[in-house]
Amino acid sequence: MSPDRPEPSLGAPAALGLDHELLDVAWRAARAAGAFLMAGRDQTLTVSTKTTRTDVVTQMDTGAEALVVRTILAARPDDGLLGEEGADRAGSTGVRWIVDPLDGTVNYLYGLPSWAVSIAAEVDGAVEVGVVDAPRLGETFVAVRGQGSFVVTGTGVERLVPGEPDSLGQALVGTGFGYAQARRAAQARTLTTVLPAVRDVRRAGAAAVDLCWAAAGRLDCYYERGLNPWDLAAGVLVATEAGLVAGGPPGREPSTELTWVAPRHLAEEFRALLALAGADRD
Repeated sequence: MSPDRPEPSLGAPAALGLDHELLDVAWRAARAAGAFLMAGRDQTLTVSTKTTRTDVVTQMDTGAEALVVRTILAARPDDGLLGEEGADRAGSTGVRWIVDPLDGTVNYLYGLPSWAVSIAAEVDGAVEVGVVDAPRLGETFVAVRGQGSFVVTGTGVERLVPGEPDSLGQALVGTGFGYAQARRAAQARTLTTVLPAVRDVRRAGAAAVDLCWAAAGRLDCYYERGLNPWDLAAGVLVATEAGLVAGGPPGREPSTELTWVAPRHLAEEFRALLALAGADRD
């Protein structure tokens, strides 16, 4: 593990002043998987595909998920699990862990820094705890429902504060693209409406990181169609606990159909822009 990163123990969550029985488990699991992925980056990676030729998975994705599952179940053996790489089990406690062991696999393959381990703890259907560890960036984002969101680095802890652009025209917007060709074509068409209406658009390649960057004010707004629960669960909590508004298609919650976040004073205008652009349609 890099010496400038806080150790994956109770120390960092306790220092945040956050109170939730599931936080330490989420922190330890995310940080352990992040360290595993950092250590394995120089290995020869075996790459296979999932839904399309561009939707890739490596042995590091599956290994990281196995490590997360072991860490969680060692502490809470009766909880449920839902993971991108196949973890799926019912629990008896009302708690379900939603796991993306490597969000941004293509970035990881290419040596780009925007990738993360994303872990959310859902209690009776509501996400209560979120941890997004981005080890190449040296940052771990943490949120607890009703208690705010923070970023932990080698130099300390900061509460996340979103940006406050004067208007949507001054907003820097993040987005992402799906894997299927038809969806990508539709998303390109959406951009022709969104891009002229905002300051500019960025595409970093990892939804969990994008959502945390919006919480930190590095992006002002974010939207994407096609996210799965493991892509959005922790990141949306980090964003909303920082003060952003989150939504999906008109009148609905964030989902695979559409996920977006925006500052409160721009939320309705951004939602309307996405509806005009057809962001929730292929």
